[in-house]
Amino acid sequence: MLDALVIAPHPDDAELGVGGTIVRLLSQGWKVGILDLTSGEPTPLGSLERRVQETAAANAALGNPWRQNLGLPNRSLEPSLANRRTLAAVFRTVRPRILFAPFWEDAHPDHTAATKLVEDARFWSKLSKSDIPGAPFHPSRIFYYFSVHLRIAERPSLVLDISDQLGAKLEALRCYRSQLVDNQPEGVPGVIDSVCDRTRYWGHLAGVRHAEPFASREPVGLTSLRDVLL
Repeated sequence: MLDALVIAPHPDDAELGVGGTIVRLLSQGWKVGILDLTSGEPTPLGSLERRVQETAAANAALGNPWRQNLGLPNRSLEPSLANRRTLAAVFRTVRPRILFAPFWEDAHPDHTAATKLVEDARFWSKLSKSDIPGAPFHPSRIFYYFSVHLRIAERPSLVLDISDQLGAKLEALRCYRSQLVDNQPEGVPGVIDSVCDRTRYWGHLAGVRHAEPFASREPVGLTSLRDVLL
């Protein structure tokens, strides 16, 4: 049973968008999981074997949350009925209260397909009188993280302080050498540099050193204003 589940189109998307949050939640006693939907391959410098090794190393850097790969086809990810049923069965098995899904606006078709798939599977997971394995279950919330291929300004509903978790997030990102290190052009800021710039920006707006932004389609309820920054 998980408290939160991050659904990632490809290995490294969870680390890019939610890496610090995963580390923080684990440190607070949350049971957190990552479900990679595809292998992420082929890529110019990667291979299936190398990506598996990089993912294992990155997961260890995060603190070894529960992690599985659904084995759906990279570059051809679709929110099909079959995939919806498969993902809904996972939700019924691990029963997360909170889902983290990719932001709904992106240039990468796999990312937008993943968002649609998560939303549809969340609805199907609660259905009774269905042939989906497991007992009906409805994750209470979806938060959307930003690992996007568009040059847009994020429009978050909330940001989470990850100042103390940034080091672990960066360590996890550096494990993906084939994707985020070896393939970066010389003399210009790379992906990891950009990630740091964005976490610093959102941290500045929240009054902390680094933060990760999240969007929500639904209002975010609070029981107290005690922990609101600024």
